[in-house]
Amino acid sequence: MNVQEILKFCLERGFLLDKEVLGLFNETSDEESVKLIIEKIKDSTNQRIITKSLFNQNRDKVFQILSALPKEHQQQLEGLKIKLGLSIEISREVSKEEKEYQNSSGNQPNFEMTDVKVLSSPLIRTKKLEVADFTKHFRNRVSDMKIILQENSSLKNLVSINKLSGSRQNLSIIGIVSSKSITKNKNILFDIEDLTGRIKVLIGPSNKPLYEKAEEICLDSVLGFSGFGNREIIFCSEIVFPEASLPERKKSPFDENVLFLGDIHYGSSLFLEDKFLKFIDYLNGKVPNTPEAEKIKYLFLVGDIIAGVGTYPSQEKELKIKDIEEQFIGLTQLLSKIRKDIKIIISPGNHDGVRLMEPQPLLSEKYAWSIHNLKNVILTGNPANVNIGAKGNFSGFDILTYHGVSYHYYANTIPKLIHEGGQNSPNKIMAYLLQNRHLAPSHTSVQYYPSEEDFLMIKKIPDILVSGHTHKSAIAYYNNILTISTSSWESKTSYQEKMGNHPDFCKVPIFNLKTRTIKILDFEDAEKGDGEK
Repeated sequence: MNVQEILKFCLERGFLLDKEVLGLFNETSDEESVKLIIEKIKDSTNQRIITKSLFNQNRDKVFQILSALPKEHQQQLEGLKIKLGLSIEISREVSKEEKEYQNSSGNQPNFEMTDVKVLSSPLIRTKKLEVADFTKHFRNRVSDMKIILQENSSLKNLVSINKLSGSRQNLSIIGIVSSKSITKNKNILFDIEDLTGRIKVLIGPSNKPLYEKAEEICLDSVLGFSGFGNREIIFCSEIVFPEASLPERKKSPFDENVLFLGDIHYGSSLFLEDKFLKFIDYLNGKVPNTPEAEKIKYLFLVGDIIAGVGTYPSQEKELKIKDIEEQFIGLTQLLSKIRKDIKIIISPGNHDGVRLMEPQPLLSEKYAWSIHNLKNVILTGNPANVNIGAKGNFSGFDILTYHGVSYHYYANTIPKLIHEGGQNSPNKIMAYLLQNRHLAPSHTSVQYYPSEEDFLMIKKIPDILVSGHTHKSAIAYYNNILTISTSSWESKTSYQEKMGNHPDFCKVPIFNLKTRTIKILDFEDAEKGDGEK
């Protein structure tokens, strides 16, 4: 592509492109299509600077533009479609690292499933870790978050820390929270780092709303700070979070349903098998007066599908099946009873025989070979971005799945979340992490596997974020993003009793892509639910 020609085209029409957008187009020679896409996005958004995030916010529009192009032009722009997660065909960019992992392990997920596209799924080969790996990981996180935050108009006079002078002035910085303390005068004092240096940021109790906001900040989060100061200290007047948000709640033109499950814990002596069989009967249309079952096209299982072995103290006393492979075989026998036109998307949890370090790869073929052999199953890592329901000119729904191991840390650390119910209010935790654009911002909240790309960062804003792990059923919206927490199919364990957990059982959210109605199917008791929440 002739970059100069594209830039000239934009200047003549009174708008600019940032470097990231140019990078999206640098692999195509179809300049006319590129000009058409850029101009239509500019006209529909009325923005003078076209950024990559603007493309992401207008994915439906971009999809419509691409779909309207002649087929030969669509083929030339296939690379662009992949980068934006808009491929009309089933396609996926696989990194060199992922290819190596797949070739070495044989754990290749089935990406060729109609109406289901795996947009991102971490497949990282284990290697000996060094301090430099963690340093690089966090430096890349700061760089990626900075791109998001610097588009916020609240951050005026934005400067790098090493550019701060000795003179006091109004300014803004973006950096990672490396430490947090309370002074003897009850001020909150942060150490903030960017890639150029470190500075102290102080917030006093006199500004109560800002002070309360500062109390909720966790270590290692990347934020924007505005205030008055110099190279020694900044007296903060505003805190800016990266905030995941959507401009609207999309609807599909197609009448389809999707279900979300987690924490089946097959193999436990406490597994509620009779309830699960009742659920399978429902899926197969064997329960009277359930016409919505015919419209079910997608089923997500978000981790802890088996009980595992040794995942908590004295677990063996509560196991019916004490072999991981046999647990997977038994669960496969149940899943194989589900009608074959339902696509089952499965991601792992901490009970499923994969490494505990996050992100997690997909289920091991060594133990879960029986699951791998199911023809209507798509396996992903944890977390994963999956697109469902893309047809015609509709770009589909983007589903972010994350099992939720980090949730315990924030439920027990962040004062507001403690006050709001801790792990018994998973929707509040999910909102907090969406605000931070990261599923586990604090280094101590999970065991990290440091990679060049931070797979736990929420770069692509989902339509739906779904998690398990807490065993609590919850549905809410945050900035137009639907958050869903799944219940459990295992009765309360002695460990849960000891920890004060209060799980929900056999509750299944069902979401209609066309109407956006959502209700909870209760297979423990009777069905209950209402319309859009």
